[in-house]
Amino acid sequence: MDFVQSVSAPANGFRDDRVLRGWMAANLPHAMREAITPDLDALGAHAAAAWTEARVRAVAEPQLMQWDAWGERVDRIDSTPIWQRGREHAARYGLVAAGHESTHGEFARCDQFMRVYLHHVASEFFTCPLAMTDGAATALKAAGDRALIERVVPLLISRDSNALWLSGQWMTETAGGSDVSRTATRAERGSDGRWRLYGHKWFTSAVIGEMALALARPVDAGPAGSAALGLFLVETRDGDGRWNGIRVDRLKHKLGTRELPTAEIHLDGTLAEAVGEPAHGVRHIAPMLNVTRLWNSVCALATMRRCIERALAFARDREAFGRRLTEHPLHMATLADLQAPFEAAFHLVFEVAHRLGRVEHGVAGGEERTLLRVLTPLVKLWTGKLAVRIASECCEAFGGAGYIENTGMPLLLRDAQVYPIWEGTTNVLALDALRALAGSGFGPVRRHVQALVADADAGSAGVILAMLDTLDAWLCTRSEVPGRTAETRGFALSLARTLAAATLAHHAVRIGIDGDRRPALALSRFIGQGLSRLPTRPTADADTLAVLESAES
Repeated sequence: MDFVQSVSAPANGFRDDRVLRGWMAANLPHAMREAITPDLDALGAHAAAAWTEARVRAVAEPQLMQWDAWGERVDRIDSTPIWQRGREHAARYGLVAAGHESTHGEFARCDQFMRVYLHHVASEFFTCPLAMTDGAATALKAAGDRALIERVVPLLISRDSNALWLSGQWMTETAGGSDVSRTATRAERGSDGRWRLYGHKWFTSAVIGEMALALARPVDAGPAGSAALGLFLVETRDGDGRWNGIRVDRLKHKLGTRELPTAEIHLDGTLAEAVGEPAHGVRHIAPMLNVTRLWNSVCALATMRRCIERALAFARDREAFGRRLTEHPLHMATLADLQAPFEAAFHLVFEVAHRLGRVEHGVAGGEERTLLRVLTPLVKLWTGKLAVRIASECCEAFGGAGYIENTGMPLLLRDAQVYPIWEGTTNVLALDALRALAGSGFGPVRRHVQALVADADAGSAGVILAMLDTLDAWLCTRSEVPGRTAETRGFALSLARTLAAATLAHHAVRIGIDGDRRPALALSRFIGQGLSRLPTRPTADADTLAVLESAES
């Protein structure tokens, strides 16, 4: 009989996650851990069962039906079965609500993002509209429009699945993604005093929701550019359930996240409400972007964790050359080289989540707020790139089986590629981080890292602080603001890795008190991979362009 390889099914994603449980033990109050553990345990069990179920059922994608049998335009989007249950899970486990509740104070965002981390892979990227919903609630609060806050925010953070609203974020147009200054959608105010939007949104990831926040240019706003854009709240349906001046042209056919219905739409007289002053839309939507960038990082962590967990399960079950893969040192060293940066990334992401909670609950000082502005783009850019690398390596760790669709590994790899793209590409985020540093200087970062490594072992602390000096010196030599040079990307990645190493070093000391050496071993391995991503030889921008010249140049 032919040999048939079997691979153990995933265990409960909460009980089996050493890194998550270790972080909780070291950072959360005991009473909070006791209160949230039942929900986390249930989410971990659901994630394991959902992964196993998905390997044996037919792949499903959303479908757009534009016309009914009698020729009427209906633009109905039929979601996948998992998506049809997504709202229920979101409400039941507070995947948005937990971040806005006062129960756990400054740890509210940590509570929320642990739930998201455990649920994400099982959700088929239903976390995307949830991220937008969370961001919309945050942006509306920050804008300070009392009427919108009282009417809309309770719906966005509801724990009742029948009341919960989902929100989109409609920014991307054909003329520009990150460059919103070229937004062509226009906003006209009628004689009745109501705003109506006209334009084409090329990429809308949450068109299935009850509302969206959209950027548009008021017709009397003056010169082109981002300064004159307004932010508008659009309710997607009218009182009779019909589309509110919205035409769904098509669903995008994408590399990954295929269960997520990403639409291209036209707005034709869509009724909307201005959020704040119509001339300050980019400023009003900024809090939404900061929150969705953190969601992106947490979901990247979830993908890394699932990839490594599956690769380890395969290594324990697979025999090659007369031994289990776990008995092949080179194979296990490869997986350990993935686990180490994952652990560092985990601690950095949840450090940012905690600081966001402290800022939102009014217990953070001014320097802590400044530090959050620097950390948010850095953690997103690094975790996005890291998730792709880990997913690729874990596919390879399966050998040929990693290329087979129903192992789940190709899905993880395809989906991972979205993390560096959504909510700002790596270069855009590197420039955002430099802008934040230009405003604050390097002092807040230096003091933060010094505090983290104060009790770390001398060897690790020395490497981290030396890298910090190198980055500080690099920053001092930049006369440009925000530093549009060939090394900018390497600087941002290096700073993210240095901050991650410092955060893991701090955790390793705290958990080492209980005799757990594994975080310290991960730190040693991570530092051994090198913190710097700066080029070893500075390259002039002109030389960079010359390398790319074609043969005809």
